[in-house]
Amino acid sequence: MSPVEGNLELLSDAVLSEARSEAEKTLAAAREAAEKVRRQAQDQVDNEYRAVIERANQNAERIRRQAIASAQLNARTTQLAQREKLLVKVFDAANQQLSSIQQWSDYNQIALHLLREALKNLNAKNVLIHADETAQKFFTPQALQKLADEFKNELRLGEPLKQSTGVLIETEDSRLRYDNTLETRLSRMQNSLRTSVYHLLMGETL
Repeated sequence: MSPVEGNLELLSDAVLSEARSEAEKTLAAAREAAEKVRRQAQDQVDNEYRAVIERANQNAERIRRQAIASAQLNARTTQLAQREKLLVKVFDAANQQLSSIQQWSDYNQIALHLLREALKNLNAKNVLIHADETAQKFFTPQALQKLADEFKNELRLGEPLKQSTGVLIETEDSRLRYDNTLETRLSRMQNSLRTSVYHLLMGETL
């Protein structure tokens, strides 16, 4: 081999060696870049996975709280409905017993008290009185005259009440009236009595 050929071979080997070295560097850099991209992608996947899990946990907790709240509301609604049915039965039973008060020994005093209270509330000059048949027996001319003098008005007995116990009065022209029957009084008192009655039904002391 001539000296020139030898130099060319050495030069060729040097060029190949340099090319190989550059190729290895480039490959290493590419591998490093690829690994960096892979790690970044994996981190993003992990973050998204954790975010999905967190959202799922939050949704599950929200649904759980809503289910508990709904169950509590349904239970409360059922309780109130049962309480209402019980109270209706109690007041209906009480209402059916009101007529028996006419048999009480002091019903004459009760009837006169109901009439006096009604007259005070109506505050009219000419009054027509309607009462149950038992009460009307106590409203004698003398008793009515005493009340007329007390309230400075004129009183007259009207038709007796057929289905109510107590007194209902009205003006002669029927424009004003005051219902003081026991049934109406119980109806007016129901709202204020409901809590006390329910506590008694539950065996509680007031």
